[in-house]
Amino acid sequence: MEILKIEDLCKTYGKNDMQVKALDHVNLSIEKGEFVAIIGASGSGKSTLLHMIGGVDEATCGRVIVDGVDLSKLNENKMAIFRRRKVGLIYQFFNLVPTLNVRENILLPTLLDGKVIDESYFEEIISILGLKDRLNHLPSELSGGQQQRVAIGRAMIYNPAIVLADEPTGNLDRKNSKEIIELLKMSNKKYKQTIIIITHDEQIALEASRVIKIEDGKIVSDEVNK
Repeated sequence: MEILKIEDLCKTYGKNDMQVKALDHVNLSIEKGEFVAIIGASGSGKSTLLHMIGGVDEATCGRVIVDGVDLSKLNENKMAIFRRRKVGLIYQFFNLVPTLNVRENILLPTLLDGKVIDESYFEEIISILGLKDRLNHLPSELSGGQQQRVAIGRAMIYNPAIVLADEPTGNLDRKNSKEIIELLKMSNKKYKQTIIIITHDEQIALEASRVIKIEDGKIVSDEVNK
């Protein structure tokens, strides 16, 4: 089942002689349950592509369809709701709410929606992430690795259509980086979670089942890891 379809996607910044083409007519299809790494040099367009998929930025041309929904058809309010329910975002610098504790940060998407919390699923998630004894801690009281685990929990709590991870290990040491990637792989296998990870680290990319390389806003290779 196709979970993501990108058709003729373009993103241009600036005008006239100052124009920069961040994405140049990109076409891509990703199936539900895939673990995909997108690699490329700084300025290649990989983060722009991730932002387009997550509905964080608007396309100049083309379409992004996530779980059957054409993002170009959503207004600002509907886009915000869609992101909260259908897209799990994990950033390099965690982006946790500093005044909320671990439990509240993880449950934030469901709390914002006023949804009833599935406590059994929450307990399962925090157990897997090793956060059971940290639920009342604020982000400032956690290590970098622990903060990224909280971010992963927040991304997974709504069981979104797709999880997008933008350089999730870029602010961590090698040991914590390895643990975070293992957690993402586990989520992919145990929950059939579709994961797209942006990374400049080719060793991390090799952990994915599929590697897409971007140069100058274009996909130049798309290979399955054996």
